[in-house]
Amino acid sequence: MSDKPFELGGVNHLALVCRDMAATVAFYEGVLGMPLIKTIELPFDLGQHFFFDCGGGDSLAFFWFPDAEEPQEGISGPGCRPDRGRLTSAIGSMNHVAFQVPPEKLEEYQAKLRAAGVETSEIANHDDSEYGLSEAWTEDTFVRSLYFQDPDGILLEFAAWTRGFGPGDTTHVPKGAVRPAP
Repeated sequence: MSDKPFELGGVNHLALVCRDMAATVAFYEGVLGMPLIKTIELPFDLGQHFFFDCGGGDSLAFFWFPDAEEPQEGISGPGCRPDRGRLTSAIGSMNHVAFQVPPEKLEEYQAKLRAAGVETSEIANHDDSEYGLSEAWTEDTFVRSLYFQDPDGILLEFAAWTRGFGPGDTTHVPKGAVRPAP
């Protein structure tokens, strides 16, 4: 018997909203190679809901609503890569999606994305230094990242864990709300 209250097996799917389902399919299936595994026409002409296999038994899904509002930078998401501006987005927003990749493949994947016309960040080596980044992949690097955006400006990341975690990796005290909730 487990002492966990729920038997979670990972992320079934994360559902986002797109402007153009055809462009979304072309990017996620055509550029990133995620197979389209399920399509749904929503009743009453509400739109569509499509699912992509993003590996590891997980799915990434998209809704297309004909009357969806346009995104608002800094509210619905950051609106840019972290190397181009602020990473901040609103409470309850989806900031970015990170896909697990092998650490030694990041340079290759960066070249493939760029060859497909997708602008990317440089590869970031995240560590516990003052600014959280190092120029080189060292033994202190815990994750390597490559950032890019989809056709709707959704921030995506190829992320690669580079070491295991231990008790020293959870030393920060959680902070509370700076301003009271409405």
